[in-house]
Amino acid sequence: MIRPETIARLKDRPGTTVLVIGGGINGISVFRELALNGIDVVLADKDDFCSGASAALSRMVHGGLRYLENGEFKLVRESLLERDRLLANAPHFVRPLPTTVPIFDTFAGLAHGALRFLGLTRRQGRRGAVVIKTGLTLYDFFTGGRRVLPPHQFHGRRNTVRRWPAMNPAVRASATYFDAWVSRPERLGIEMLQEGIAAGGLALNHAAVVRTNDGLMLRDAIGGEDIPVAPDLVINATGGWIDLTNVEIGATSQKLMGGTKGSHLVIANRALSEALDGHMIYYENEDGRICIAFPYLGNVLVGSTDVRVDNPDTVRWEAEEQAYILASLAVVFPSIAIAPAEIVFQFAGVRPLPTSDAAVTGSIPRDHFCEVIEGEPPVLCMIGGKWTTFRSFGAMAADMVFDRLGHARTVDTENLPIGGGKDFPDEPAAWIAATARRTGLSTSRVAALLDRYGSAAGSMAEIAGSSDDIAGHSRAELEFLVTSEHVETLADLLLRRTTIAITGALSLRVIDTCLALLAEAKGWSPSKCETARDAFLAELLTRHGLDRATLVSRDQRTIA
Repeated sequence: MIRPETIARLKDRPGTTVLVIGGGINGISVFRELALNGIDVVLADKDDFCSGASAALSRMVHGGLRYLENGEFKLVRESLLERDRLLANAPHFVRPLPTTVPIFDTFAGLAHGALRFLGLTRRQGRRGAVVIKTGLTLYDFFTGGRRVLPPHQFHGRRNTVRRWPAMNPAVRASATYFDAWVSRPERLGIEMLQEGIAAGGLALNHAAVVRTNDGLMLRDAIGGEDIPVAPDLVINATGGWIDLTNVEIGATSQKLMGGTKGSHLVIANRALSEALDGHMIYYENEDGRICIAFPYLGNVLVGSTDVRVDNPDTVRWEAEEQAYILASLAVVFPSIAIAPAEIVFQFAGVRPLPTSDAAVTGSIPRDHFCEVIEGEPPVLCMIGGKWTTFRSFGAMAADMVFDRLGHARTVDTENLPIGGGKDFPDEPAAWIAATARRTGLSTSRVAALLDRYGSAAGSMAEIAGSSDDIAGHSRAELEFLVTSEHVETLADLLLRRTTIAITGALSLRVIDTCLALLAEAKGWSPSKCETARDAFLAELLTRHGLDRATLVSRDQRTIA
């Protein structure tokens, strides 16, 4: 459904049962749950869908090994269960990830871990082999009844150095276990959104919810008008923005959230890629903070920081964070130097954590819960949460809505495939070969479409054709995304509907090509095009460390 049709339907409605504010992964999850169960529901986001914290995650789908130190066993159990469900329900985007922990001590962290578990200290500390072995044993125990991924293994120093020769020579051992990773989290969010819309829900991006003298309004940033909305219940799913949203809609000024910022780098360095040998390296920095480095769509994703923030709208990557991440990487791979030009993308997001007076950010609970603010209308706030548990969190919030409305759940999403995960081929290579024969496309082109769209790649192959000259995409493919997936800005298309920017394929030529495509689809004037281009270039510079010179140089290398 295109935007004008959505707005027209919103104007025709005297009211709605539930208004979900926030189109991140948690908001989309509860929107899908409600729509699939027959609830009249509207979703609105002041920016684009999955443009906040849901676009800035570490791309891990995991149980939270380090949460065991804080005694968050329930959260780890739930996260591992949801990880395994995502492996089954979204196999096109969520895949197993072998994860290796380098170990530099044997007994370090025993006493400290006990103190943390008992709540007698919250500072970070180094972890030795015994602590890591204990944690991984518990990790395996929580999934013992449904062994989806292999159990952990320990490696002595000799085998560790043989497998990862670039690793710090001070390493004494290593441990390998399995979690998972998500290749395109924003696309998974869009697929869930489309399922909710197909079930009868309405969704509008670039539309802030504000309270005026006439009640709640959707303030359309694209068309410039206010659209009245009269919900019986509001769900505030704005994550780190929950407190700001509550003030904006006149619910409460009570402080519920206390998020922290996590920044990441995407690095194109062959030596680093080879050093990982297909594994995620899950390691400690010298201050005890957990960091990660793993292969991501042809490059390496490295992170992360953990810095308190007051206003999520001001969150940006900072030069000192980049330096911190690179220094942490040097702890585990000291012989590998990263040149500035090899950092092809960087991003920062806010973890939606509950308010806490903990002195150490790593000790703030990562669990999720809902809190209702009674009023006219009542507001259900989705507090906390992590990307891995979005489905169970959305189901929890939806069940609370069903209880208030006296509505019985009719559809359960525990084992419901998501988007292109439905009918995903058991033998992808055979499916690729068969589809290539049927469509006349190359196997590499079909494989790329399968990675992007899952089982929908068959129909996309008919639309997209064989061309891949726009950063691996065809014009027809991008036109389809613009006209069918709520694309309103260059950022929507190049940062979220595709992985063009995060993989380092973005250049000035690609931007201008996509700008012309958007202008044609939207009927933009030359002045509107100039404004859109300037806004996107400014966003790339301030939020992702990409300046015009870098974008131009990528075009020059392509020509050369």
